[in-house]
Amino acid sequence: MKRLIGTIAVLFLFLIFAFFRSTDQAKKNQTPTVGILQLTSHPALDEIHRGIIAALKEEGFISGKNIKIDFQNAQNDQSNLKSMSQRFENEDAAVMIGIATPAAQSLANTTKTTPIVMGAISDPIGAGLVKDLKHPGGNITGVQHKEPIALQLQLIKTIMPELKTIGVLHTSSDDSSAAEVKEFSQLAQKTGIKVKEYTITSTNDIQQVSATMASNVQAIYIPNDNTVASGFQTVLKNANQNKIPIFPSTSEMTRQGGLATVSVSQYELGKMTGKMTAAILKGKDPADMAIEYPTKGTTYLNQKQAQQLGIDLPNELVTQISKKGVVIK
Repeated sequence: MKRLIGTIAVLFLFLIFAFFRSTDQAKKNQTPTVGILQLTSHPALDEIHRGIIAALKEEGFISGKNIKIDFQNAQNDQSNLKSMSQRFENEDAAVMIGIATPAAQSLANTTKTTPIVMGAISDPIGAGLVKDLKHPGGNITGVQHKEPIALQLQLIKTIMPELKTIGVLHTSSDDSSAAEVKEFSQLAQKTGIKVKEYTITSTNDIQQVSATMASNVQAIYIPNDNTVASGFQTVLKNANQNKIPIFPSTSEMTRQGGLATVSVSQYELGKMTGKMTAAILKGKDPADMAIEYPTKGTTYLNQKQAQQLGIDLPNELVTQISKKGVVIK
């Protein structure tokens, strides 16, 4: 009898252990995975990533607590994009986020069912990600990175009223930056500015192409282009040697040595992306979520760079930006 009671007790303890173990495993299996795929490392994309994490936290989703965040950086390698996208699919991720157009395209090529949130994509339709900005209708939604190009051009003309020729540098395979270049070129030509377009295929081309460009133009405009941003210091070095100002489309490149821009906040773009991701985690269908984009921009002026290039800035402009924008001294 004692042996029987002992056997029953052992069996009871085993069943309790098995129950709690299976419960813990079930909880783990219920923890949704958010896969974040970033094209490469540079300040603008890093700020988007930081904003995503902050917004998820604000919405109650904390990594290691009630979600698992799998962050992957492809370091601008197409093969990495493909394998990392497949990794998220194999993990059965609840939501996937693509930071930069190639990352979002890679995710879109991997799954037609798992929700995908675009992390600041300049031209979602041109990139083949959605067919309608208001009614995406599929498994993809997200945030459009829409820079105020007309205001950027207006700022350039205010600083350089006699400007006749401007060079534009972008990656030939980047659909989003190509769309920005097209818009900028059309607007610039209407004001009598000649636009010379220079393209690269990878960061390996930046040194030669930017050196050629800097010796043939009066100023340089850089759209929202991740490959160019990765090699921005090379562009800056060649421009500085020729005393040519650079007008980037993002605040980060302006802080690094660009002269001026009107730009939306990369961090805020990330927060918008994170909030849309949270809404999907709470049950919202991406097919019914219109593409979002910021409506305000901030003016950035690098006064230190202007002094280095010997450019006299209008006092009224500096005063105005000091009050309502950001002056980098």
